[in-house]
Amino acid sequence: MTNGPAGGAGSLFEALYDDENAVVRALRAGASAESCDEEGTTALYLACVQDLPGVVRLLLAAGADPDRASGPEAGDLPLCGAACGGHAEVVGALLSAGADPDLSEAFGFTALRWAAGLGHARVAEALLEHGADPDLPGPQGETPLVVAARRGSVHTVRALLRHGAGGLSPALEEARRMLASDVEQELRGALRRMYGGGEHASAVRRERVDGGVTVTVELLRDGEPFAGQDLQTGHGAIATLLENELGVRTPFEELAVRAMRDGDPGLENWLEAAGTLWLRGDEETFQAAAAWTAAGDPLRQAFGADVLARLGFHTGGRPFAGRAVPLLRELARSGEAVPAGAAERALAGYDSSREE
Repeated sequence: MTNGPAGGAGSLFEALYDDENAVVRALRAGASAESCDEEGTTALYLACVQDLPGVVRLLLAAGADPDRASGPEAGDLPLCGAACGGHAEVVGALLSAGADPDLSEAFGFTALRWAAGLGHARVAEALLEHGADPDLPGPQGETPLVVAARRGSVHTVRALLRHGAGGLSPALEEARRMLASDVEQELRGALRRMYGGGEHASAVRRERVDGGVTVTVELLRDGEPFAGQDLQTGHGAIATLLENELGVRTPFEELAVRAMRDGDPGLENWLEAAGTLWLRGDEETFQAAAAWTAAGDPLRQAFGADVLARLGFHTGGRPFAGRAVPLLRELARSGEAVPAGAAERALAGYDSSREE
């Protein structure tokens, strides 16, 4: 039975589909902020999964319990519902109202486990800032760091590392496994296991999101998607991050392969690899970068220029300027747009008039 407002006013649940003013009127008319429908779904849970932060704040201010379980089996939590949808503002409102960030719902999922598995980095950061345990295992005993490494979400991995996540070696193993895999085939395999073998047509989308690429595979019925899964492709950057944390010196050629995996100098796989090589600042790295600038592949040339751009700068000087600047000038005149642009940006950081 729905616990709706008194006095003949529209129910609180009807008000949710209207606007915040309607919710205020329903509450003032006597509706309980703890209202639930015939299936046990609370008004707060529904507002959370529908990403209605203003309504969520109204219900919380009116006395709704941020940790009250919802649904027929009381297996759903508002915080988990919001985290699953990536609704960072709603998550923040719940946490500010005292929601327990480590509370688990049915099957042992916590809000952080949902955020890590779905690549919702802003949600993960909010949970961690409010005390979520970065190492609390999920249903299969995997830590959020391992789950985030599988997902390929660089920003989520960084958030977990900033908040002291342990278990770096298993996470590195998972990132390396995914690096050796075809993400599209991983997704197709997961969908086949859920919906059967190759009887369904499928479609693939690739979108640039949060400094990486999100790959989505959807199954089609009569030309329309009815099921899908997605993964991010930041596994190269994640592996590099974890190797750096563990003190592993990755061969420079492996870093170059990771950088060029997505073919885009602006993505995290590229930026993390270049940044790692900048900090080495040694002769071996200079020789590798110099050779890349002379390679036949424009992307490899651009990566070489990006490495030379700040190689050794962390020492407070520019130790390779005398040899790097002529190479970069030559590359800037090459006529190839991508490497020439990278070389010009690198030169801008050298102040050539003083370094020659």
